[in-house]
Amino acid sequence: MEMKTLGETGLHVSSFCLGTANFGGKGEFKKAGEISQKEADFIVGRAMDSGINFFNTAEIYSDGLSESILGKALGKRRNEAVVISKVHPNTQTDIFEKGYSRKRIIESCESALKRLGTDYLDVYQLHMFDPITPLEVTIGALNELVQDGKVRYTGCSNFTGFQLMKALSLSKENGWARFTTCEAMYSLAARWLELEVIPACIDQNVALLSFSPLHGGLLSGKYKKGKPWPSGTRFNDASDTGPWSFEEDVLYRIVTELDSIAKQYDVTAPQVALRYLLNKQGVCSLIFGVRTVDQLEDNLRTMDFTLSCEDFERLDTVSRPSRQYPYYVYDPVRDE
Repeated sequence: MEMKTLGETGLHVSSFCLGTANFGGKGEFKKAGEISQKEADFIVGRAMDSGINFFNTAEIYSDGLSESILGKALGKRRNEAVVISKVHPNTQTDIFEKGYSRKRIIESCESALKRLGTDYLDVYQLHMFDPITPLEVTIGALNELVQDGKVRYTGCSNFTGFQLMKALSLSKENGWARFTTCEAMYSLAARWLELEVIPACIDQNVALLSFSPLHGGLLSGKYKKGKPWPSGTRFNDASDTGPWSFEEDVLYRIVTELDSIAKQYDVTAPQVALRYLLNKQGVCSLIFGVRTVDQLEDNLRTMDFTLSCEDFERLDTVSRPSRQYPYYVYDPVRDE
């Protein structure tokens, strides 16, 4: 397993991070999977035995059930793991409990600790930006959690480049703990981060954590142009993809290229897609969930090969998004 330093924390984390949105499978997360405690125990144990020490969960995943299942699955091996959880601004039905108030941040963290059965979180992230609560209030509350030892490091998820930089500026101005991670959707089918977020992460030494590296499974090779969509997967059809929406021609060009390159290396299309991201500038770790140990084993075999410069460029070219002004004048990732 390849290991990388997590931003400025000094922590060494695996290049693969096991996502747990499918642990429990309640409500809107049922489509992601319904991993039981017994299944989670086996998957988490196998992941740790393979060298994965990085785990990602959130209070919104199955109303906290994911955190509970992960905590039990880690058990006595908790100290071997680096655990992320996230607070979401819109999980409460009471309007007075919504958002990122100091009260909400602290109480949500304490609840997460109880569900996980731990005394601390390695990283506590804001699941998305809250446009109502002043960012100063939110980051000040996160800083209190760090000072109290309940949280080691803080981070964000689904932030724009501007929001990330504003948060970092406020932390520097007030001497607060700064964000060390930025979790965001990033894949061959979703490269918009390269316009603002990734350059900001590289410049500020914030660890980029890529979720949905297979774009909700659409880069798995199961979805072919002109053929019926497979049953038993997350999506019924193209209209059901939600945040993983795509341009049909672009997606299938990428999938065709993945299949072609996979045959060259005698590997699978998902392995090529993951290998591509591991080579991308600024990426610290890829977050993925699995329904079976076989899927985990398949992903782990990504570590057994590397892409040639030529094949990396083939994928880079076929997946490169169009650029509007001012990004066709200046490419923040390629230009120096």
